[in-house]
Formats: sequence, C-alpha cells, structure tokens
Amino acid sequence: MAKTVLVCDDEPYILESVGFVAREEGYGVLMAENGDDALQLARSQHPDVMIVDISMPRKDGYVVCRELKAGEATRGIYIIILTAKGQERDMRESYCCGADEFMTKPFSPRHLRKRLHEVLD
Repeated sequence: MAKTVLVCDDEPYILESVGFVAREEGYGVLMAENGDDALQLARSQHPDVMIVDISMPRKDGYVVCRELKAGEATRGIYIIILTAKGQERDMRESYCCGADEFMTKPFSPRHLRKRLHEVLD
C-alpha cells in the first residue's frame, strides 16, 4: 500500500507544487485548504506525513498540529510545518505544538523529496 502525504495550505500553488513532488515520488496525496478540512482528513484517512502551513483559514497550523498530536489515533502522523514565517519564534512554536520538522517557503523540491524518502521509506 502506498504511503500517503496530506498537504494543508490555503495557497493553491503550494498545494499543487508539494502534491506534485509527492506524487512524482509515488506517494498518495490528499489536500486540504483549511485547518478544519485538514483535521477531518487526517482523522479519517490517517496519512503517514502531513505538510502543514501555519497561516490557514478556520484553524491555523499550530492548532492542527496540537489537536493531532493530542489524539491517540493521530499522534503518530509525522508533521512537517511548511511556512513563509521563518522567524526563530515560529520554529519554536511549531516544535512546542508537536511538529516533527520545520521548513520555510519557498521550499526546495529536492530537499522535500529527500525528506519524504527519509521519513517514509
């Protein structure tokens, strides 16, 4: 069964570009444009990895991360925060919420591809 990546971002370009990289590597891809949809998909589909933006409508990436890491069925999902907010405090807050990794936009497709393989293979 193919590993699954859930991409959560309110920017269509980011959804498509991250999704393209993951699909190109053979992973299944799910997409959400807001925090509520991201949580619903994560709870129903149990992706292996989530790539989550901080600034999203309804619930931000911090809330999504906190809620998933607090849930018994979802705490094992590997969460990568991918954000344009590259300040030290944003990174600290991401890790405090339970994120496993922090990346900044614009992202390197090569680096993302490498990290997906390291986490999923």
